[in-house]
Amino acid sequence: MSDIAWRPTEDYIENANVTRFMRKHGIKDYEELIERSTQDIEWFWDAVLKDLDVKWYEPYHTVMDDSKGIQWTKWFLGGRTNIVLNCLDQHLQTRPDNTAVIWENEAGDNKRMSYAELDQKVCRFANGLKSLGVKKGDRVGLYMPMAPDIIVGFLATIKIGAIIIPVFSGFGPYALAERLNIAEAKVLLTADGTKRRGKTVQIKSNSEEAIATVPSLEHVVVLDNIGLETTWKEGRDIWWKDLVDGQPDTCPTEHMDAEENAMIIFSSGTTGKPKGTVHSHGGCLAQICKELGYFFDVKEEDNFFWLSDIGWMMGPWMIIGVMSFGSTIVIFEGAPNYPDPGRLWKLIQDNKISTLGISPTAIRLLMRSGTEWVDKYDLSSLRFLGSTGEVWDPESWAWFFEHVGKKKLPIINIAGGTEIVGCFLAPLPITELKPCTLRGPGPGMDIDVFDEDGNSIRGEMGYLVCKKPSPSMTRGFWGEPERYINTYWSTWDNIWDHGDWAIVDEDGFWFLAGRSDDTIKIAGRRTGPAEIEAALMKHVAVSEAATIGIPDPLKGEDLACFVVLHAGFEPDEELRTELRDQVVAVMGKALKPKVMLFVKDLPKTRSAKIVRRIIKAKYLGEDIGDTSSIENPGAIDGLDDAI
Repeated sequence: MSDIAWRPTEDYIENANVTRFMRKHGIKDYEELIERSTQDIEWFWDAVLKDLDVKWYEPYHTVMDDSKGIQWTKWFLGGRTNIVLNCLDQHLQTRPDNTAVIWENEAGDNKRMSYAELDQKVCRFANGLKSLGVKKGDRVGLYMPMAPDIIVGFLATIKIGAIIIPVFSGFGPYALAERLNIAEAKVLLTADGTKRRGKTVQIKSNSEEAIATVPSLEHVVVLDNIGLETTWKEGRDIWWKDLVDGQPDTCPTEHMDAEENAMIIFSSGTTGKPKGTVHSHGGCLAQICKELGYFFDVKEEDNFFWLSDIGWMMGPWMIIGVMSFGSTIVIFEGAPNYPDPGRLWKLIQDNKISTLGISPTAIRLLMRSGTEWVDKYDLSSLRFLGSTGEVWDPESWAWFFEHVGKKKLPIINIAGGTEIVGCFLAPLPITELKPCTLRGPGPGMDIDVFDEDGNSIRGEMGYLVCKKPSPSMTRGFWGEPERYINTYWSTWDNIWDHGDWAIVDEDGFWFLAGRSDDTIKIAGRRTGPAEIEAALMKHVAVSEAATIGIPDPLKGEDLACFVVLHAGFEPDEELRTELRDQVVAVMGKALKPKVMLFVKDLPKTRSAKIVRRIIKAKYLGEDIGDTSSIENPGAIDGLDDAI
């Protein structure tokens, strides 16, 4: 094999959780593990739950039932459990004094909570939610910075059988309102504000416009996070502290059927309206515990940190997975390079973090400050490096591997999505690694690379697909079962088309090469072009708009918007600034367009669909391909005159 960058030492192999699993089942090597686990998925998932000691109130009698089609497979039939039973309750007798959560902000303030302390806070908040009328099946929005109380709200909601809706705290009012309205949220958990890069960020006041347009919302629970004055509506709004004061510090955990819903996590698509992916108690536990247990080899003594917001899948994934093992999660409220470029490395040193998870975008940001900041701190506590969210470039991967991992640590590069609240592809700590690789299928994930005709291919770019169900696949989209089928199951019969380009090299190492649809990934976060376009269309001057993703050396991708103006409006710099600000007002600062261009027309099909593929190719100077379906071919040439 060529280009091997990392080989597992005897210590990694001998002490790995996945090695224990393989020996228990007489599996001799990695290749046999992948083959057996993907050929006999019923055996595998049952064996995983037993090996990782996932807890049940009542055991399941059947692993899976696909009688209604692969798209609607049910898992762990007859089983009753709860995510909180596994993340919190099971540890109260065996490790109550273990640290559950370490929190820091960019100023260096910190808090720690043991499992016993966390349980007390969760129970009080759960009782508080019940006092507001929240019951099993109700939806609760979570729109907060990474304050320690975010763990309390997350677990308390799930504990009582309600459904949590984590939303990215950087979203603007429109994006927040849309998600809460789709889910018909009954309660919103939020905060007065946060500090980022030393500046005060209003959260509750900024979200007031959204809150006012969600008729299903009965209450807004507000954390006094940094002591800000904030907007207030009597009878609807309640301070977090007032909700929990006087509440009992015990609360029964709801016994949930394995298939009952625990979370709705929204993922943007190409058609504008966000997709509400739905995840069950049993499915989350099976997939996430497998990934943290086998991919990242989590042990009780580990301090695990992933640089993430709660609205990104990795936030809930970290909470559920790490706490199921009785380990410690580290959360950070702030920017990784403020007040200086050593902030993240200091966090690792001071908290003896054993696993660092991060996006390639964040590494590209930190690279700009050179290696002296990394070298300044003791990172010897690290055992694993993790990454996800976007495709690595070789230079950034090498910097991470060499300067953070000192060429001694594996980069566990994982890829999947919100839709499966987990991974299709991931290395194991017993596998060799090439730069930028994802190594291969995650155990139990029967994936492949297809060409246009649905043939399995190797050595060339193709579509990443999944041929068998897994426990964590979304149970449709919230309220939109047909859209779910059209999105993932309509390309080939009974095959999940994930929308990623993938390639398997001559040695069997897997790599990704970006999205095969229009979805744009900015710093690892997906957004649909239609959401940006809808924000632009709210401006009185805008007649039409198209948005594409363009390469960006820091974020991986950034936004380029092409705008057609109504008659009577002329393009100028003032209007360009207004339109950028319009997107920020609706979608949040993280989605501020890099490029804003004015054009006279946009290329469309006869059905009036804007063809972003052609716009992108034209802008990047690439071959625009077949244009026979374009109704107004003059608009293609007109892109050259964009100003």
